[in-house]
Amino acid sequence: MKCILLFSALAVASLTAADFPQAEISNGLIHAKLYLPDPEHGYYQATRFDWSGVIASLEYKKHNYFGVWFERYDPKIHDAITGPVESYGPLGYEEAKPGGTFVRIGVGVLRKPDEKQINDFNTQPIVDSGKWTVRTGAEWIEFVQVIDDASSGYAYIYRKTVRLAKDKPEMVLEHSLKNTGKRRIETDVYQHNFFVIDGQPSGPDFVVKFPFEPRATHDLTGLAAIDGKQLVYLKELEKGQYIYTHLQGYGATAKDYDFRVENRKSGAGLRQVGDRPMSKLAFWSIRTTVCPEAFIDVKVEPGSEMNWQTLYEFYTLP
Repeated sequence: MKCILLFSALAVASLTAADFPQAEISNGLIHAKLYLPDPEHGYYQATRFDWSGVIASLEYKKHNYFGVWFERYDPKIHDAITGPVESYGPLGYEEAKPGGTFVRIGVGVLRKPDEKQINDFNTQPIVDSGKWTVRTGAEWIEFVQVIDDASSGYAYIYRKTVRLAKDKPEMVLEHSLKNTGKRRIETDVYQHNFFVIDGQPSGPDFVVKFPFEPRATHDLTGLAAIDGKQLVYLKELEKGQYIYTHLQGYGATAKDYDFRVENRKSGAGLRQVGDRPMSKLAFWSIRTTVCPEAFIDVKVEPGSEMNWQTLYEFYTLP
């Protein structure tokens, strides 16, 4: 009953979801609903996460993998967002003076506050969210953002396509970043994921599997443990409890960017695979969401383009 009440309360945050610009895609196996970038009416208007590819829900064989995990919704809250959203490190923040501008890919040109280091939990003023273009097909949706900040010298064309594979329970996030500015783009990006599998609370029914033996850098405080190539929960997390750690043990190639999240009670699982080596791997979880967070490096010289993709495979357990 506790679980039902908790997720009923969270659902209140999405009661007005129909009011936001959105689109739906399906390949017959997977059905996904996405929120669209919009600086005035968009579901997400904060500055921590990329505005494109915000997945409100994704269903496969009557299982749902994404959804509302937070208690209070406001479009300006840094993490009032759903789906496997990405966050890029800021460009030009350190050298910008307070009141000057810096850039965040997928968000836009932002005004620097009087803070030496950026605080991701704060929403910075948006000077220019750029030009967004959205194209859709039955099984895909493409987002393009164009930014040109003469003040900082950064400019780019950023393209993300959310594509459902033909006749497979797979989703691919295809990325392209073309540097059209004068300065080298050098940062990182990670997928927060915010997995919410069938509304199940984080606890012993969940397991996170890796192709290597991970080592936790932080104390798991008796809530979780490393068991061989798995991270397991030792108890069901209560409201206010959380797990946060970095994980080590992966290699320098992309083959280790391959992990699974499964829930034995609901019988649903997913696999996430990247085609770039991980530069860092974090893990964060509260009662309502399980979040392995893989980072990759982003380096693009002026006039050059970088491409990468992330695959999600959805499946059911025996």
